[in-house]
This record gives sequence, C-alpha cells and structure tokens, in this order.
Amino acid sequence: MSLVRGGICLVIAFSVLAFGAVEAWSAAVVEISAAVLLLARAILIARDRTATIQWNALNGPLLAFLAIGLLQLFLGGTAYAFLTRMEVLRVAAYVTLFFLAAQAFRKRADLSFLAWFLIVFCFAVSLLGIIQHFTSEGELYWMPSLTIRGDSFGPFVNRNHFAGFVELTLPVGLGLMLFRGISSELLPLATVLTIVPVGALVLSGSRGGIIGFALELRVLAVLARTRRAGEGPRMIALATVALAALAVVAWVGAGKAIQRFSTARQDLTMSRRGSMVRGAAGIFFAHPIKGSGLGTLVSVYPRYETLYDGYVVQHVHNDYMEALAETGVAGGLCGLAFLWLLYREARTGFEAERSHFGRGLRAGAIAAVAGLLLHSFIDFNLHIPSNALLFLLQAFLATSDPISPETRGAERGQRSREYSVVGG
Repeated sequence: MSLVRGGICLVIAFSVLAFGAVEAWSAAVVEISAAVLLLARAILIARDRTATIQWNALNGPLLAFLAIGLLQLFLGGTAYAFLTRMEVLRVAAYVTLFFLAAQAFRKRADLSFLAWFLIVFCFAVSLLGIIQHFTSEGELYWMPSLTIRGDSFGPFVNRNHFAGFVELTLPVGLGLMLFRGISSELLPLATVLTIVPVGALVLSGSRGGIIGFALELRVLAVLARTRRAGEGPRMIALATVALAALAVVAWVGAGKAIQRFSTARQDLTMSRRGSMVRGAAGIFFAHPIKGSGLGTLVSVYPRYETLYDGYVVQHVHNDYMEALAETGVAGGLCGLAFLWLLYREARTGFEAERSHFGRGLRAGAIAAVAGLLLHSFIDFNLHIPSNALLFLLQAFLATSDPISPETRGAERGQRSREYSVVGG
C-alpha cells in the first residue's frame, strides 16, 4: 500500500506544479496515473486474501455523477461527444483516486504522513508564489515564454486557483495546531509552515480566496467551541499564527493586494460574472433533465450568451451553475446527495473522534471543503484538476472513519516514533 500512498501524493504534487493540470498533456498524466494505481491496488488485493475494501459514503453520488456522463455519451445526449468523452475520463480519474485514498490512508501513521505532506507542500508552493511574485510577476517558473499578463500566481495561471489551493491545504496545519494534534516540540515548525501560506494568500489578492479563508477560520472556531473544557484547543497557538501572518503580510507589502481586493479589477467585473451565470441558466432551462453534456459548456455557451465581450467563455465562474448546465436536474440531485452525505458523515465522524490528531485533521478537512464550497459560487476551482483532487481528498478526510482506540494503542507499541511527529 505504500506504493499507492506515495503515488497519490505524487499525482497531487504533479497536478499542482503542472499549472493545475489544466492542459491536455498534464490531465492525461493524471488519468493514466490513476489507472496505474488502481491496477496496483487490484494486484495487491489479489495477492492478499485478507485485504478488505473500505467504502466511503461519498462513492455513491460520485459514481452516479460519472454514470450521467457515460449515459450522455453512449445515448447521444451530449452537444459535443468529444468534449464529454474527455470530461468523463477526467471525472473517472477523480473517482478512482478518491476510492484509492480511502484504501491507502486508514492507519494513524498513514494519515500523519498525508497531513505533513499537505502542510509542507502548501508551504513550499506558497513560498514559490511569493518569490515568483517579487522576481518575475506574470511569468510561470521564471520563463518568459509562459508570461500570463500578470494574473498568474505560483504555478497557477489564475491567482484565484492558487487561492483555492491554499484554501484546501492550509486548514490541515491550522486544525492540527488548534486541536493539539501536533506535539509541543514541533509546534514552532508547524507555525512557520502555516504563516507563509497566509501571507501568500493575501498577496495573491484573490477576493474569493480571502473570503473563503475567513469562513474556514470561522468554521474552525465553531468546531473548537464544541469540545469539552478539559480538551480545550490551543487558542494561543492560533493567535500566534494570526499575528505572525499579519507581520509577514506587512513585511512583504500588501498594498497591491489590498488594492486588488478593494477595487473591481480588470479581469472580471461582477456584472460580467452575472451575465455568465445567466447564460449558464439559459443552457439549463434548454436542457433541464440531462443537461448539455459534461464538458460542453465552452461549445454551447455562445448561443446563450447575454453579454458579448469578444472572449471565449470556458467556465462561468460558478461551479454549481455550470454543473446544472452540463448535467441538468440529474447532476443537481447527485450534487445535493454529495453535499448532504458530506455534511452528515463529517458531523458524525467529528463527534465520534476521540484522538487529538484525528480531531484536528478532521476539523481542518471540514474547514477546507467549506471554504472552497463558498468560493465555488464565484469561481471554478472544481474544474481545475489539482484543486478538484485536493477537494475530494479533504472530503475523504472529513468523512473517514474515526481512529479507533485499539488502532492508537497498537501503534503506540509498534511506532513509538510517531509521537515525535504528532500529539496524543
């Protein structure tokens, strides 16, 4: 299983560093990798007769959503079969990696590895974004041939998608610090690793990202208040992170970011966003049951456009409206089922969790999905492969089974080193 665990982390890292895996070649690498990892898992199951399959409640709506795309494709219910075929392959890769994550990350030590991978990776990508911002703004990886007219940040073509990445990874460290899931010895290191991403998020100037992060802090605060007095969170640690993050923002210079946040930038006005949502609504009302076909919005939208400005609209900056336009009521019901199960399982799991580490990891995951779900009302992070994968990974962590006392006890004897990494 170590091969599958490492493979999942490598796929996520690759998808983020490859501009979010939005290009055909990088999307193909993600899809092929998912298939290879699934084959590796199948071979492991065939060799080990005692191996079990872990089923997550979210598999149901995810598979149903994939089935909608397949039916559109095979029954001729799509406006552009090629685009639907490409999107079906992408969704299949998402579902596969979500399923594999549930199989690969079961034990406390495995979840600890995943948590620290996300914390360190969030820090590294954020540091890259800050350095790149001050040394070659508008370029990706300091390559003039990849100049993107000043709207890129870090490895992402769009600063809003970098903000989505931070929203999905930063709460892991915050949750573990808040709920005492990190040992006192490693608390200073965790503090440093979480300060830099906060500064990068503000520096990116993404209004939706900053609002989403504010919601994440609120969610963490609400979850912290549900704990008993004897299990109080590390509020001092969180306050330290907040103050240090403000210092970092002031040091790197937040004037330009504040100007971006306080003014309607040239990239996309609110009226333009509204017109795109109305266009997507027109597609939905024209195809209310099955939608126009997964991935077909870019080809169907011009017929329903309400405000033409000469630009090609690939996404309507509202993940919910785009899903309804492409999959109709059928896809909308799948989405509602996913959200309901996500809420139910996350709440049940958090209330049942007894370990500090598990509680902090789950709280961070709940905050991460909440922040991105809010951000999705004004952007399309769920159509960026890297962020879609991270969202599903956090959804898995939020709905996974609680760490049992027996598992913790066994690991105390077998893996004494773990307590140098995570708290009780």
